[in-house]
Amino acid sequence: MQYYDLIFSGFGGQGILLAGEVLAHAAMLEAKQVTWMPAYGVEMRGGAANCTVVISSERIGSPFAEEPCCVFSMSKPSLFKYQGRIKKGGLLLINTSFVDPALITRDDLESICIPASEIAYQEVGEHKMANMVMLGTLVRASAVVSLGKVEEAMEEIFSGSKQKALPQMLRALRCGYAWQG
Repeated sequence: MQYYDLIFSGFGGQGILLAGEVLAHAAMLEAKQVTWMPAYGVEMRGGAANCTVVISSERIGSPFAEEPCCVFSMSKPSLFKYQGRIKKGGLLLINTSFVDPALITRDDLESICIPASEIAYQEVGEHKMANMVMLGTLVRASAVVSLGKVEEAMEEIFSGSKQKALPQMLRALRCGYAWQG
C-alpha cells in the first residue's frame, strides 16, 4: 500500500469523525504516515459532518482527498456530495439504513451496501454503533489496516470513563468485519 485516502461522511451524531479517528489511529499503530482532517457544520448534531483520512507508507503531501480511493457514506446528502469524486475503481460504502442503494449513480466503483444500523441494533442492541459496523466492513474490504490494529486503537481511544462502551464498540466492529452481504 503506497497511498490510500478516504472521506467519511454523514450527519453529526453518527460517529463519522470517530470512525475516521479510529482508522487513523490504527494506521499510526502500523507505523504508517497519516493525516486526519475533521469538518462539521455549525449545527453539530444533525448537521453535515465529514473527515478525510489519508494513509501512506511515504510522506503525505496534502491532507485533502480530491479524488479519494474510498467514500464511507451514512447519509443521502453525503452520498450526493461525494460519490462523483471517488476515483474510478474506488470503493463506496453506504449505510442502507439511511441511504437507498438506487441512488448510486456510478457503475465504475466497488459499492458495498450494508444495513449498518440494523446490524448494530440486532447484534449489539444499539443502532448508534452503525459507524463501527461500517468501519469493520471498510477494514475487511480495503485491507488498508489490520483488524487487530483497529481493535488496539479502539482500546487506546476508549480508555478511562469511555471504557464501558468498548465491548459494544468492538462487537459492532467485528460484526461489520464478518458481514457478508
